[in-house]
Amino acid sequence: MRVAVVSDIHGNRTAFEAVLADLRETSPDLVLQGGDLVHGGSSSADVVDNVRELGWPGVAGNTDEMMWRPEALDRFAGKPPFDAIGEMAAVERERLGEARLAWLRALPLTRKHGKLALVHASPGNLWNAPLPEEDNDELKRVYQPLGCPIAIYAHIHRPYIRRVTGLTVVNTGSVGLPFDGDPRASYLLVEESEPIIRRVEYDIGKELAALADSGLPHSTWVARMLTAARPLMP
Repeated sequence: MRVAVVSDIHGNRTAFEAVLADLRETSPDLVLQGGDLVHGGSSSADVVDNVRELGWPGVAGNTDEMMWRPEALDRFAGKPPFDAIGEMAAVERERLGEARLAWLRALPLTRKHGKLALVHASPGNLWNAPLPEEDNDELKRVYQPLGCPIAIYAHIHRPYIRRVTGLTVVNTGSVGLPFDGDPRASYLLVEESEPIIRRVEYDIGKELAALADSGLPHSTWVARMLTAARPLMP
């Protein structure tokens, strides 16, 4: 069975559409979404609507949570540069509306399918996750309790595959906001328990134009990160 995991779209409809086109080529039997559908891109509401229409099972991400629970961001940060994130989220929250917020609120924190376990960041925690530099013992400590031989997460926007004793830990990377220096969209394909990171080129200029027209505060900050494919200060 072939399973795709698409995560961290962050409202980037242009990248999302490119990944959808690639999915039509790879033809997975099942597509899961790994959270952070919203926040930062030109079209968060459209992305939520599309994922709902596609019927993809999935999990909540931290930016999804901060839309329906604004205090979640305050607990995590509550200081610059997170002020800018909060200002952006306030505008996006209004645009999403109550029906979409209710749908985001209902997403689970963990989803399992066969040998796969999917969380957005860490089990029971949407906001903190290991980086690729963490050692094998830390990865096992965090993800082995999920009880599946393949543990998949997202959140950090840096894809990797690590095999440790009795466990494969995989990060999907980000469709809409990569932070590994490669601006291409990233998603995961698992075929017969073999994980593969897929990178998909898309028209970044088109998304930058849509972002400029979106009316979102701090959109130029997001534009710089899209171009650099790195986290940057506002």
